[in-house]
Amino acid sequence: MEGFVDFTNRSQGRDQLFRATQYTCMLLSYLIERKADKEKLVMKLKQLESSMSSGRKMFRLGNMVHALVAARKTTQLPDVVPRFCLTASNLTRALYFVCDAVLWLKSIGLQPDVDKLKWRNWATKCYYFSLLMNLARDWYEISWRLEQAVQGEKTKENSFWDKHNQELNCVRCGGLHGFLLLLFQILKRHPPLLLDLVKNLCDLSGPLDTLGICKTNPGVIGFCGVLSSLVGILTLASPQLKLKQ
Repeated sequence: MEGFVDFTNRSQGRDQLFRATQYTCMLLSYLIERKADKEKLVMKLKQLESSMSSGRKMFRLGNMVHALVAARKTTQLPDVVPRFCLTASNLTRALYFVCDAVLWLKSIGLQPDVDKLKWRNWATKCYYFSLLMNLARDWYEISWRLEQAVQGEKTKENSFWDKHNQELNCVRCGGLHGFLLLLFQILKRHPPLLLDLVKNLCDLSGPLDTLGICKTNPGVIGFCGVLSSLVGILTLASPQLKLKQ
């Protein structure tokens, strides 16, 4: 079992490195593509981006198995909301990898009759739903911490919140400003939650654009992809920064 964990962790780590390189190339090519003397550089960046995208296919099997194992673990969570959100997220993420594998078989000619547009649409929808479930879990965690903060101030039982009475009073009487202030303080004091929220929001840019929900451009998608990949690498390198399931 330990060997399997090491394999999937290495697979995820390499995938994140390839992903960071892929989106960095996308962002750079978008930023310089309008410069007349940079055509060759833009072409090389796009070729490297394509190579990184193709190279990431090697890690799909490990990622798919990891998603299935994670789904099995999350079914045992005691809290019903995280249990539902994370299990649904992991299962749909596994389906995304299945769809992606079918597209890869199409690209190398082993399944020439595959409807590429249909399978790509399914893959994007699975990925999109997985991200929505992750964000729902993040919001549940934030809501729980907000409620704990307000209750702690009211009862005067939590010495940590006693030091921040002014902030909590803003929540009661300051409306949106007070809410945002307390939200900022909570995310500041819980880096794993902040990182998970940032990663999931950044990852949304791709499927939102592909599905036509919110059209952007390669520059925005590239920037969000780089940021998301860096967060992924950081949480793999420092597991204490990964939001616990």
